[in-house]
Amino acid sequence: MSNWIKAFNPMAPIATEAEAVNAARASAIAIFLGVVLGLVGVAVLMNGGMAAVSDAMAQQAGGDPAVAGMAGAMTSMIIGMAVVMIVAQLILGLVQWFKPNIVIPILFIVFVVYGLGSGLLGQVMAGQMEVPETPMNAPWMQALNYVVLVIQLILHVSGVRGASALSKFRAAQAY
Repeated sequence: MSNWIKAFNPMAPIATEAEAVNAARASAIAIFLGVVLGLVGVAVLMNGGMAAVSDAMAQQAGGDPAVAGMAGAMTSMIIGMAVVMIVAQLILGLVQWFKPNIVIPILFIVFVVYGLGSGLLGQVMAGQMEVPETPMNAPWMQALNYVVLVIQLILHVSGVRGASALSKFRAAQAY
């Protein structure tokens, strides 16, 4: 267990190839956390969330029947896209676990920083717009999202460090 705690620490020194592999796999664990959070989001949407999102879309339409009719199709598309993103994350997480590399953690660092920035900017701007309450913007869900994003950022940084060290160890063995 202490090996994993050391691997999750982005400031820990990496002295062996095994430590580098564990640190690189920290990024895969971060991706799997995102998969779990995505499944929670889909479960919330499936259990009453779709109706709330559909009502919010209809309310934003201002009574336009054409736009209100599209709300049902849009909510189904939201769930479909969420499932596709969860599957893509799962595949990338498995790739990072079995063949650790530096590209996937860097890609996910960009996604996590974007998610944190856009989420916080949305919170700042929330008072300026009339956004109806939906299950996906409930305070507990937002807090959970931010906590998971910060944990993911730390783990992806560890993953970059581990993958970088792993490539150096493997290059040294090749010569």
